[in-house]
Amino acid sequence: MTDTASTAPGVPVNRFKRALAAGQVQIGLWNSLASAVAVEVIAGSGFDWILVDMEHSPNDLPLLHGQLQALMGHPHTAPVVRPPWNDMVTMKRLLDLGVQTFLIPCVQNAQEAAAAVSHTRYPPHGVRGFASASRATAFGRIPGYWQRAHEEICVLVQVETVAALAEIEAIAAVPGVDGIFIGPGDLSASMGHLGQPSHPEVIATIDAAMKRIHATGQPSGFLTGDETLARRYLDMGSQFVAVGADLGLLARAADALSARFKAPRP
Repeated sequence: MTDTASTAPGVPVNRFKRALAAGQVQIGLWNSLASAVAVEVIAGSGFDWILVDMEHSPNDLPLLHGQLQALMGHPHTAPVVRPPWNDMVTMKRLLDLGVQTFLIPCVQNAQEAAAAVSHTRYPPHGVRGFASASRATAFGRIPGYWQRAHEEICVLVQVETVAALAEIEAIAAVPGVDGIFIGPGDLSASMGHLGQPSHPEVIATIDAAMKRIHATGQPSGFLTGDETLARRYLDMGSQFVAVGADLGLLARAADALSARFKAPRP
């Protein structure tokens, strides 16, 4: 007789969460193309994580499902999903798809951070809805999933306004928050430097915020296509840094190729 208990799958290990907890640097790439093919291509490049964006891309649940499937062939590249908002219903559906690591946009204070964490926990510790046969449970094949799922869930929160910066220590102290990400685009807009994430005042503010995050013991994260800036924050101790974006890579490479063969347009 087959021993079903010994062959049943367990809750998938979240290597990204464990790497952060161990102090290991994780280098990532932003993905906004909303394409399983694009994700499969960039997943073979060796990045530790890929941010699959739903906030600023034409991404939806069926497309995301395909992108997660495309990443299954690259177990050392972790998917990090950014939902459109800190919304319980959206996060419930992403959890059921098997998402384990979230980057939650525009978290303003400890209350909003605690709400984000609660969206990923079953009662009595949160408000996650119960589903008996979701993709996350291997369609009902993982025994004890509901008791252990939270152990492998990673909640990263974005601090990206002047008001949120003042709350860094309180946000960092929320149980279940696994890291704090500085959003340079929205932060620069909040500071009155719209479209200038590399403005000296913005950079000085980010420097100070990074130091405060590290003083709390939380890992910090950042996104930039500027290699010098990326290395600056890695040298400062930032642990999860996205060093480019698929849209930018594609656009710049296409522009450069076109420029080599065509005269500039008048």
